Amino acid sequence: MKQISLLLTFALTMLVGFTSCDSTSSNGGTGTMEVTMTDAPANYDSVQVTINEVRVRQEDDNDSEGDETDGESEEDGWVTISNQQMTVNLLDLTNGSQVSLGSQELEAGAYSQIRLVLGDDNTVTVDGETYPLQTPSAQQSGLKLNVDAEVEENTQYSLLIDFDAARSIVQQGNGDYLLKPVLRAVNLAETGAIVGNVQPTDFNTNVLAVADGDTVTSTITAENGDFEIIGLTEGSYDVVFDPSSDQYSDSTQTNIDVTAEEDTDLGTIELESDGAL
Repeated sequence: MKQISLLLTFALTMLVGFTSCDSTSSNGGTGTMEVTMTDAPANYDSVQVTINEVRVRQEDDNDSEGDETDGESEEDGWVTISNQQMTVNLLDLTNGSQVSLGSQELEAGAYSQIRLVLGDDNTVTVDGETYPLQTPSAQQSGLKLNVDAEVEENTQYSLLIDFDAARSIVQQGNGDYLLKPVLRAVNLAETGAIVGNVQPTDFNTNVLAVADGDTVTSTITAENGDFEIIGLTEGSYDVVFDPSSDQYSDSTQTNIDVTAEEDTDLGTIELESDGAL
């Protein structure tokens, strides 16, 4: 009886140990990733882009820096955020406006890439006439961006994609238009915004956030002159005001500091008339 009791104790201990190990390996916790999109303005009537699918890839310990795989299966670490086709007018997504591309519960951990699979029915409307947007064959399988996303257990990670319509559309010599998307992706929680109001308001003013001589993103003033530039990582920016009216001069405010999760308010900016006119 004593030997039987010892054997039962040993077996029970082993069973608990195996159960514990299995639970640890399969229950790493989950978080949620939401992918949203915004846009910098462009001088078109509309830019309609169809998105067929959004996927993210979980980082692999064996990945080398900048390494990409062609695999698309779950075994390759790719997870679908959304496969519901949607058509978006990019020009509706200015001044802080965003559209949700999808939200999905994911295994907690690091995600290194995101892929947007575009449809074929993309168009640009210029002066009332609509043209198809041709997509290079190399990008028809999807637009891939490197990201540094850390999804934590029981939290939501918001990934913002900035689709720059102005720099993404190329007019060819034959009059056709080519879609060569220029995108950037940021963790929305680690970004701030620059807001303010531009006067006068009887025309639009482009507002650009510039860092180290390069335009990071931009927006355009609303009818009342308000503007909001979102998705700016912490740092110092020059803010350029480019009015569409030739009667007013460009102006720049330098060394504007942006802090994560805060709005930097520039107040009211009064444009100066061009004395040469």
